[in-house]
Amino acid sequence: MDEKIRVVGLSQLSRAVRKVDAEAAKQLRLVGNEAANLLIEKTSQQIPTVSGRARSSLKAQSTRTSARVAVGGSRAPYYPWLDFGGEGRVAGRPGRREFIKGGRYLYPTLAKEGTAIAKLLQDGLVATAKSAGLDVSS
Repeated sequence: MDEKIRVVGLSQLSRAVRKVDAEAAKQLRLVGNEAANLLIEKTSQQIPTVSGRARSSLKAQSTRTSARVAVGGSRAPYYPWLDFGGEGRVAGRPGRREFIKGGRYLYPTLAKEGTAIAKLLQDGLVATAKSAGLDVSS
């Protein structure tokens, strides 16, 4: 379940880009959102739907130095139960669902699509650094 894509030197790149071009620094967050949205697109296709709330609860949340996908929230508080299983103590939902530590949807999709997401991140970060006037070798 510890599936993550780590970009070594992203904080340093963020600081360097911010010194050169403040607008390009904002672009780093947009690159993170783009990667998170790719994961959301691939994951949401697999999530079963009755009302569509669980699917629509996946949201990209990025900063200049990190990107993540938020799930559930107040409109779909049962999302963790749907993905991982467990006791299901949310009102109106069935009780027990087999617990799967790695999840059914989000983390398996990240493992499967990690290479494509990493490539998207790399291309976006290189383009952002070049647009800020930094010399980049990819």
